[in-house]
Amino acid sequence: MARDSFVHLHLHTEYSLLDGAIRMKELMKKAVEFKMPAVAITDHGNLFGAIEFYQEAQRAGVKPIIGCEAYIAPGSNKDRPASRRDSAYHFTLLAENETGYRNLVKLVTAAHLEGFHYAPRIDKELLATHSEGLIGLSGCLAGEINSAIQANNVEKAKQSAADYRDILGAENFFIELHDHGMEEQRKCMTALLQIARDIGVGLVAANDVHFLRRSDHQAHDVMLCIGTGKMVQDENRMRYVSELYFKSPAEMRELFRDFPEAIANTLEIGERCHLDLEFGCSKYPEYPAPPGKTREEYLRELCYDGFRRRYGERASNDPELIRQLDYELGVFEKTGFVS
Repeated sequence: MARDSFVHLHLHTEYSLLDGAIRMKELMKKAVEFKMPAVAITDHGNLFGAIEFYQEAQRAGVKPIIGCEAYIAPGSNKDRPASRRDSAYHFTLLAENETGYRNLVKLVTAAHLEGFHYAPRIDKELLATHSEGLIGLSGCLAGEINSAIQANNVEKAKQSAADYRDILGAENFFIELHDHGMEEQRKCMTALLQIARDIGVGLVAANDVHFLRRSDHQAHDVMLCIGTGKMVQDENRMRYVSELYFKSPAEMRELFRDFPEAIANTLEIGERCHLDLEFGCSKYPEYPAPPGKTREEYLRELCYDGFRRRYGERASNDPELIRQLDYELGVFEKTGFVS
């Protein structure tokens, strides 16, 4: 990848519902215009747009990096704190390869089915179970590390960063730097740089992209009001600054000119991430049989057990029922659906 380029690794599309305002085709046109070698998708808590994003990127000749801005519970994702603010931190996850993509799918699924409370949440234990093939970035101001720094607890921030390093590996965890001209980010910057040095992990520059052009800021603000149920005229509401747009490599390199490592690491991560998704074929889950049995034998055993529970005595003395069960099992075996 060209050394004077840049890769956006934290980006929200229209699938960050009522929060992101970027459509896939327009995103790829802009990436091609900027001669960007790769771009990531990291929507809030979901992979709704992953396949569309992947296919549009392939057509445009841009390397797709599939990721997600995960919600991580402070403790267990089974906990149900009363406040939304206390329910989860933000954490950026990127799939480095097919194993990482499959683990990301498992994490997002578990977040929705098991950990949903205000948002689909995972926890560190779940992340550790499915960490292979994933790259983690420390996230925005709503991340665990930044939140601790803003609460003047740098030691807690450092311990949280060390936890993520230990879960993912030092080579797979990066401290994420943002600069939107916000005082809170400036307060965090010095501590983040020191934490990265202390725990031995790299830096990465990101822009937490939510809209494509600076001129889209007002339209995005209206959409945000719809999502939060607020009026545009309301002064006491959540709003984003105008800097969260898809900046060019030149803009990002200038913004982080004092941190060339953070720019270079976006390119390194872009080079590391490689995912080949296969379309046009059926893929079925695999269910292992107990030791000493083939899958066909195990399926027959399960079916005959259910057959006897369902039909009682008829399961032993009704030849028509038995023939039908054997016929249907034979169809499964011939078509390869036994798994």
